[in-house]
Amino acid sequence: MTAVYVLMGVSGCGKSTVGEVLAQKLGCPFYDGDDFHPPQNVAKMASGRPLNDDDRTPWLARLHDLIARHLERGETAVLACSALKKRYRDQLREGNEGLRFVYLQGDFELIWRRMQERPAHYMKADMLQSQFADLEEPGEDEAMIAGIEGDVRRIVESILMGIESRE
Repeated sequence: MTAVYVLMGVSGCGKSTVGEVLAQKLGCPFYDGDDFHPPQNVAKMASGRPLNDDDRTPWLARLHDLIARHLERGETAVLACSALKKRYRDQLREGNEGLRFVYLQGDFELIWRRMQERPAHYMKADMLQSQFADLEEPGEDEAMIAGIEGDVRRIVESILMGIESRE
C-alpha cells in the first residue's frame, strides 16, 4: 500500500534516526522535515527562540507539497516532522489521502537526557519544555503510537507490525 509515514513528536524523540531505518526497511526515501525550514527559522531556533505558528506555516506548506507529490506518484516515503499541534497535522493531511502519522512517544526525562547527548543539533535542549507545552498528543484514531523506550531496531519493528496490522 502506498503511504507517506510522518514520524512526529518533540525534538530528541528519534524522528530522524528511526525514520532513516524505517525508510530503509520499507525501501523508500527518507526526508528530514528540518531540511525544509527556511534559513530564518533555523537561525531563530539556533538563537534559542522557539518558532511560532507564522514561522511554521510556509514550512508546513512545503512539507504538504512533498507529501502530495509522493502520493500522486504512488510512492511510499518517510518524513520526520514534529507536527506538534493538531492543526499542523491537519494542514499536512489536507487532501493527502494515504498520509499516516506515527507518534514517537516518550517522557520529558528520557528525551531531555538524549538531547544533552546531541550538542551539535541546532535545537537547544532548554527548548524542549516549550515543545512539550505545545504538544497536542494525537489519539490512536489519528496516529500510530510508538513508545521510544527501546532501541531503534525494536521501535522500527513495532512500527512495521503496526503498519501490517492496519493494511
